Amino acid sequence: MKNFHFVLMAALFSFVFACKSPSLKDSIDSSFKVAAQRYDSLLATATDLSRYPHSFTPKGELFYFGIDEWTGGFWPGALWYMYEYTGDVKWKEAALKWTASLESNQYNTKHHDIGFMMFSSYGNGLRITGDTSYKPILIQSAKSLCQRYSPIVGSIQSWNARPSIDKKNLWNFPVIMDNMMNLELLFWAAKETGDTGFYNIAVQHAKTTQKNHIRKDYGSYHVVNYDTITGEVLHRQTLQGFSDESTWARGQAWGIYGFTTVYRFTKDSSFLTTAKGLADFFLKHKNLPTDKVPLWDFNVGEEGYQPDWNFDPSKFPETPRDASAAAIAASALLELSDYCSGEEQQYYKNAASDILVSLSKEPYLNTDKANPYFVLKNCVGNLPAGREINVPLIYADYYFLEAMHRWLARNK
Repeated sequence: MKNFHFVLMAALFSFVFACKSPSLKDSIDSSFKVAAQRYDSLLATATDLSRYPHSFTPKGELFYFGIDEWTGGFWPGALWYMYEYTGDVKWKEAALKWTASLESNQYNTKHHDIGFMMFSSYGNGLRITGDTSYKPILIQSAKSLCQRYSPIVGSIQSWNARPSIDKKNLWNFPVIMDNMMNLELLFWAAKETGDTGFYNIAVQHAKTTQKNHIRKDYGSYHVVNYDTITGEVLHRQTLQGFSDESTWARGQAWGIYGFTTVYRFTKDSSFLTTAKGLADFFLKHKNLPTDKVPLWDFNVGEEGYQPDWNFDPSKFPETPRDASAAAIAASALLELSDYCSGEEQQYYKNAASDILVSLSKEPYLNTDKANPYFVLKNCVGNLPAGREINVPLIYADYYFLEAMHRWLARNK
């Protein structure tokens, strides 16, 4: 009788899972169809290869960034994902063209974002096509990134010197959580060239971030500023979050993704522990909405969190969500689940699936043609600066497409 009940429960579980999986599979197929429609329009409109689609303004204008800005690689990266999903050569031709336009960026040492820019474009191109001509460009990109590394601080400098949001502090060596996303380029370069210098810099940067950016509860600071002479921490603040002690949702998502990636290459269990802690903070936070698409900051407007900027809650009768943070987290959680087992593994898989279900429909998926060009809506770029609030963002699309690919690879 016990065996009968076991078999019955196993069959019931399989049935429920089978019913759930095709439902999300259908949603993913529909989301890629929406992407194809929007990107057809974007390809027809964005024809200047020196202007990279970034967002769509509330005034109804397509907004671009130049080659030096951090999001340039996400558009060709999204095109690579479209080609990988559809096999349609038109997406490959577009991806090749837009990727090639970034070639001179391999020498960019102005900021830390070269990993974002070059690995999402050239990295995906290499992975999908096997074109070895992309390798030296990526290796040079890694070399350029390393020029921003300080052995005294033990980190790669994110931005050049700039004032804090309240103008009270000068950040001479600011490092942001986002910088964790650039380490994959260095790990790849180390593996490709055999040069352990790339590996060592990536690991040390991760360790320094692990030590100084993450609180005891696994919430995270956005910006940590260091003394360039002693390497000591001078300030822990934010630029895009609500307050210095709050947790900015996208920064938390960057952390989950970044530390999961570092664990992939190092197998250092401390990095896995950190990735899980960041993920659990995100998923179990009392302010996470039921659809798992977070508020732009987990603590916005909450008592005890004092912003360094002029926050006017009357401007936001409904607190903006950040679909970009959700997309990044979903992609990260799927990989994180690979390094877990049992209930923990299923927990992260289910959470990622829940996020994808939410993003695959209104009010996040652009099915009503709220704009002609992007897949996701309702993202937040920099609310304290009054920029990119409740708009589409190209990197939200990119990580949404990546997350859907990762889900499909795990549910064949």
